[in-house]
Amino acid sequence: MTTNGRLYEIRSGRHTAVVAGVAATLLSWRVDGVERLLTHAAEELGDSYQGKTIVPWPNRIDNGAYTFDGVRHQVPINEPDRRTALHGLLSWTEWSLVEHTEDRVVLSQEQRPQYGYPFQLSLRIEHQVDAEGVRITLHATNTGHTRAPFGAAHHPYLATAGLVELTLPAATYYPTDNRLLPIGKESVAGTALDFRTTRALGSAALDTAFTDLVRDEQGLAVARVADAAGTTTELWMDGGYDYLQVYTDDYAPAARTPRSGITIEPMTCAPNAFNSGDGLIVLEPGQDWNGSWGYRSIASISASAASASA
Repeated sequence: MTTNGRLYEIRSGRHTAVVAGVAATLLSWRVDGVERLLTHAAEELGDSYQGKTIVPWPNRIDNGAYTFDGVRHQVPINEPDRRTALHGLLSWTEWSLVEHTEDRVVLSQEQRPQYGYPFQLSLRIEHQVDAEGVRITLHATNTGHTRAPFGAAHHPYLATAGLVELTLPAATYYPTDNRLLPIGKESVAGTALDFRTTRALGSAALDTAFTDLVRDEQGLAVARVADAAGTTTELWMDGGYDYLQVYTDDYAPAARTPRSGITIEPMTCAPNAFNSGDGLIVLEPGQDWNGSWGYRSIASISASAASASA
């Protein structure tokens, strides 16, 4: 048993992943033995929610207060400087093992009713590796007797080495106030936040939510990150996730170098959705929700060109 709970290793071909029981954390993803995540040792607490599964709401709730079906609720404020409730209720809870095979692990957790969130959910998450990369599928079921508000996100960081080229399939972003709460929604067109066409990140500092995602013929929204080492990673999301939060790690703790990673978080709803309703999932008693996302490791154009010219 580690600080992050039980560890479950899964592998297939070039890909190996480690999932930690606490917060169903994607603690490691290695390709050909090389770590692709900005992560931490299993015995360390880590920082910035690295790799965690975030439920039953992602991002922030303004003042930790919201009204649902005419009833006002108050959850604990765990980000006091901004007076917000950040990243749900299960970030430090161990999920239970359902199944563990060579290439797949399934964990489950019950979200019991509590003050501020008097709703009941049954949660199940599957991590699987295959020839392309790692795939994560989250299931949620309302096992209570009343409607339940719900949202989810996933918080791994991709490790980066040097210059980053970024592609984000998003047409809209959320400007924020000094508490990182949305104050509107605007087009990325003509702004420094338009990464619909691949370009260098440069000095752009992002802690920004995006939506209006462009999807391919399979219904997937695909973001890409390429670094100076020739490492290119695609993050794909199915229709369960309609929002992205992108953070360029400019405010890293003193123990590590800023911008040594970037997080592109699949989210089901906008920040503060418990108040705005923007993307909020409302589950009727007995109703299910599920969504899938994952990472693919692909050969970068620059690396391929370098190999061809060698």
